[in-house]
Amino acid sequence: MKILIKNGRVIDPKSGMDAVSDVYIVAGKIVAIGAQPDRFQANHIIDAKGLVVCPGLVDISVRLREPGLEYKATLESEMRAAVAGGVTSLACPPDTDPPLDEPGLVEMLKHRAKSLNQAHVYPIGALTQGLQGDRLTEMAELFDAGCVAFGQSDKQLLDSRVLMRAMQYASTFNFSVWLRPEDAGISNSGVAHDGEVATRLGLPAIPVCAETVAISNIVLIARETGARVHLSKVSSAEGVAMVRAAKQQGLPVTCDVAVNYIHLSEMDVSFFDSNCHLVPPLRGISDRDALRVGLKDGTIDVVCSDHSPVDEDAKLLPFGESEAGAIGLELLLSLILKWATEMKIPLVVALAKITSESAKILGVEAGHLSLGVAADLCIFDPDQYWKVEAASLKSQGKNTPFLGMELQGKVKYTLANGILVYED
Repeated sequence: MKILIKNGRVIDPKSGMDAVSDVYIVAGKIVAIGAQPDRFQANHIIDAKGLVVCPGLVDISVRLREPGLEYKATLESEMRAAVAGGVTSLACPPDTDPPLDEPGLVEMLKHRAKSLNQAHVYPIGALTQGLQGDRLTEMAELFDAGCVAFGQSDKQLLDSRVLMRAMQYASTFNFSVWLRPEDAGISNSGVAHDGEVATRLGLPAIPVCAETVAISNIVLIARETGARVHLSKVSSAEGVAMVRAAKQQGLPVTCDVAVNYIHLSEMDVSFFDSNCHLVPPLRGISDRDALRVGLKDGTIDVVCSDHSPVDEDAKLLPFGESEAGAIGLELLLSLILKWATEMKIPLVVALAKITSESAKILGVEAGHLSLGVAADLCIFDPDQYWKVEAASLKSQGKNTPFLGMELQGKVKYTLANGILVYED
């Protein structure tokens, strides 16, 4: 199959390319950008005039809910949501049922995902057996089965001795350890940021120090062991400052922010909207602003969707009893474009946060438009507005704080391995 994508604004964040050009695809790979190759005759032509042609998005936190949680979502539904959002590579956390702590489970998930022939799936393996926090998994075996990193998802590792042993093991094999920084003893059963909104609404609160105490502990152990650490879903201004300091010390620490946190704050919880019940909680306006700046200056490396489909019944409960989480696969592009516009960030720089830089964190060959690589492409209209409506979302979950809002930037085509897997 030979595909020509013509007249598009081709943006490759890795190389810095940003120019109107043509892209030529043969047998699932990019063979030329610009001049037409000899004897090339397209079987299919996509006219991308007025559209942006960029690498397929790379999302480093997507809950596919399989195995075991199919009542919330299925692999089929969430892969459809991924390609509808322009996402062609994604990492899934290990908090499935059972958790991804056995090579057979990882291999089964990868096989199922590959059979759908849509987005590429990269599992994050469980750091401890059953995510229970006491016995380490066989990380080397999980790596051989296809895991790209190891973490606890939202399950906290309470024993610092176990954390240190895990980092020592990971450092030996140069594996990356992914941790969401939260001290479970401090956060306890909180559901909202410890601020004026939680006080007024009578919601159990989680102070910022639940995050900063955990970051301090993780960074100190990382310094001792030399392990590569990725901090997931940093949520506070103080957390950003601590990550910045760790990087200035030369420690191998990276971090991400979920896209909801660069637009929302505790004020959005004011109406008890359970779609704003997130983990970690939405924090103060000053925290949100610090996250936006940290993303701009590179302290925060990448943005993820933290896609977490939840069944409707679990979100209809009172705020404090509802299940935390929000979907984001189909909103990731529009929300990063919104941030870029508001912060006056060049498009090529903004797209790097969800393509080349994300692929670098995962350590996978994705997120760029180099010759000879798989033709994973997202083609979108940067000017088209669209309304976030439950009926139009491909994800089985409809839980997002942005329901009813109008966003700018619409995916028109998605190609994975040179196959057109989505067309608007």
